[in-house]
Amino acid sequence: MTAAAEKTNLLGMPKAKLEAFFESLGEKRFRATQVLQWIHQRGADDFDQMTNMSKALREKLNEVAEIRGPEVVYDEMSNDGTRKWVMRMDNGNNVETVLIPDGERGTLCVSSQIGCSLDCTFCSTGKRGFNRNLTAAEVIGQVWVARKAFMPFEPGPDRPITNVVMMGMGEPLLNFDNVVDAMNLMMEDLAYGISKRRVTLSTSGVVPAIDRLAEVTDVSLAISLHAPNDELRNKLVPLNKKYPIAELLAATKRYFARLPEKRKATIEYTVIEGMNDQPEHARELAELLRDLPCKINLIPFNPFPESDFRRPSMNATRRFQAVLNEAGYVATIRTTRGDDIDAACGQLVGKVEDRTRRSQRYIQVQQVNP
Repeated sequence: MTAAAEKTNLLGMPKAKLEAFFESLGEKRFRATQVLQWIHQRGADDFDQMTNMSKALREKLNEVAEIRGPEVVYDEMSNDGTRKWVMRMDNGNNVETVLIPDGERGTLCVSSQIGCSLDCTFCSTGKRGFNRNLTAAEVIGQVWVARKAFMPFEPGPDRPITNVVMMGMGEPLLNFDNVVDAMNLMMEDLAYGISKRRVTLSTSGVVPAIDRLAEVTDVSLAISLHAPNDELRNKLVPLNKKYPIAELLAATKRYFARLPEKRKATIEYTVIEGMNDQPEHARELAELLRDLPCKINLIPFNPFPESDFRRPSMNATRRFQAVLNEAGYVATIRTTRGDDIDAACGQLVGKVEDRTRRSQRYIQVQQVNP
């Protein structure tokens, strides 16, 4: 029998790859349809459960394949109903996944990397450094685990997952192929059947990958902007030095121009006291975005130990919002959810064996400047 470590994990395979897998076994392509439904719609993790397949095929699958999701090491509910899972991946690394309920809507925030290879100054994840990209099975595995937690779907306070946002730990476009495979499964009718308008990828601005993304999918796109000019954004989002705002917005316009229907970009703007929260910043942002159909999501900064930034007052955030509204934009203020369990935006950290040694450098700086 093939060793478990050598088995093919079917969890992260979208339909086309699963069809190719079955053809490689000398089986019919329609077996992929059956297995997709068993895994993603019924939560199966054992081939012996798949009773519409022959015993011989199930035995063959047990020899060469597996259905293996992440291990849940922490599962806690916030006072406001937000739920956070910490999931252990290979080699002891953990990532965090958050479900935010809102009436009949349930939005799952999914991670794409262990840690983050970028180092945005307002984000706790980046301060933990970077280990590796998640596999497609590890990305979709977060959705699989969360959905199983709510099975069966019965009337009551628990809601199914209606929206997925690739806004957890990591930069999704730096794990391109695995994230695309996972998003295809999210939208696959035989799997989760989530609308392309309800699957959102958030990027800090990997410009070439935005253009590549437009060639393979039409999911919704959110731009993690956070500043109205390059000088300020260089301080907050170091990637901006490589792909400045003008290039980022041009790539965003190209992405939406290729979609078959009109849709708007989401602009994410973390509001930080004394840094980017003044009315003049809002006026500059309004001018910057005037040629881009978009909605703006204002995110009050969520503090964490490694940062000296401060959360803005609600009055300051509302003044910022008012300037944008008066300029004709739909600008909303994101309600902070799950901060009592460190599940709010910018607070996800997990457990990262840091290959970049970034986390060690931050600790050293803190010891010198307590």
